[in-house]
Amino acid sequence: MHPAHFWVRLSHFGSICSSLAPFTHLLVPSPHMGAFSLSWVLSPHFTHSVGATASFWVHFLRSGGFPFPILGAPPPTCLHPPLPALPPRHMDTVVQIVEALEAAEDLSLLELARALGSCSTPGCRAVLGDPPAAPPAVPALSPEQWALLTQLLHPDPTAPERGVVLAPDGSTVALAPLLTGVEVGLRRAAGWSSPMPEPPAALDALYAVTITEALGTAFLLARAHNHSGATLGPDGCWDDVENPQSFTLLGPPSPVPEAIANGALDGVLLGARLAEAPVPLALLLRSYYGTDNGTASGRPLSSYRRRDFGALTGLKKLEEEVVAMLRLLRVLPPTRGLLEDVDEEEEVAIARQAAWDFMETYVECPAIVPRCMWGARPYRGTPRPLSLPLGSVYIHHTFVPSTPCRTFAACTHAMRSMQRFHQDTRGWDDIGYRAGRLRHDYTLRGHRQVVNTSCPGDSLFQEIRTWRGFE
Repeated sequence: MHPAHFWVRLSHFGSICSSLAPFTHLLVPSPHMGAFSLSWVLSPHFTHSVGATASFWVHFLRSGGFPFPILGAPPPTCLHPPLPALPPRHMDTVVQIVEALEAAEDLSLLELARALGSCSTPGCRAVLGDPPAAPPAVPALSPEQWALLTQLLHPDPTAPERGVVLAPDGSTVALAPLLTGVEVGLRRAAGWSSPMPEPPAALDALYAVTITEALGTAFLLARAHNHSGATLGPDGCWDDVENPQSFTLLGPPSPVPEAIANGALDGVLLGARLAEAPVPLALLLRSYYGTDNGTASGRPLSSYRRRDFGALTGLKKLEEEVVAMLRLLRVLPPTRGLLEDVDEEEEVAIARQAAWDFMETYVECPAIVPRCMWGARPYRGTPRPLSLPLGSVYIHHTFVPSTPCRTFAACTHAMRSMQRFHQDTRGWDDIGYRAGRLRHDYTLRGHRQVVNTSCPGDSLFQEIRTWRGFE
């Protein structure tokens, strides 16, 4: 393949970062024929997309103006070959990759995941050891599958949303904590017990490689910055749920956005299951996440990750594991600086707060699907801010549609139907809910306590009678 050339105005260099995103390392600048020539190394997924022998250069003139390799008009600011279309960032795509690897009986996805960087943090590497060398290519995978896999598993702490996929239940799952948890489960099934020669007391490798390092680090960083910035969250939205390619966070990132939390919950649950009864990874993922956007008999098992994690892991257990991870981070050179002035008492307090916040946010509270994920229409009119905090909550059931939805596609269709009814038939500005904060001593009631109606139904009304704040 002949070298490709990029011609860029020097004054425009700061505006072309997105165009140069496939390149990862700047090598050596050198004068060349009156211009500065900078050589860039291609990231693995781009290399395998356009050919390993391609040579790429960025040319900068010493002064203003463009070279004119094409007579009559200057080239655009940046020219480069288009990236190939990648498979959808669906969990089903990941399962297909696993099936291809299992059929070839060559490398496993878990080996590839660690080689590509799924366990690149200090704590994870201390537990699972150094990763194997990354292969230049995998014959069992298509170039597009390999390109997607390297993108999903190449670590980027500044952009955690790049390593996620959309699951059939509508949740977004980070692959790294999911696959490291699965690896621990399989190792345990094979007789592996101690992750290190002298592990800290109570360190459970399953929690260490999935959630406790990210959780402990999040709260240590919050402490270092006087608790400014997010410690947990946020969620985000996909550009297209049918062909998801780009995921965008709905707020400032933290070490534990919701996708990382989902991947960690799933990694713990599936790792624990594999430790007791090993099964092929493709079969495990299909049975847990479902196929074709759901299962015929009901919701995928992944829909119940919060409930099942809460049953497996109590608050005290998670707190103990965060303490154990903090003690490991204290002795690792890359992270010991975060704990230099943290004494044992504060260490326990940090772990307690981290465990409490995580369990409250990602276990006790239900998952909420953002409006952008179910295809909401824009709000009509001008919203009127509520006077916060609110003192009362009223539980109301939906009337149409009344059939329970069991797949993400069905649930999003139901939400859009409800919004059309409220906006088009009722004439309301939007779907009939508020978004606000509650007083700590709020009161909770059912709709039937306000007007003569059976809403929200006998079963749900009996349930909410047990909730905090009911009157």
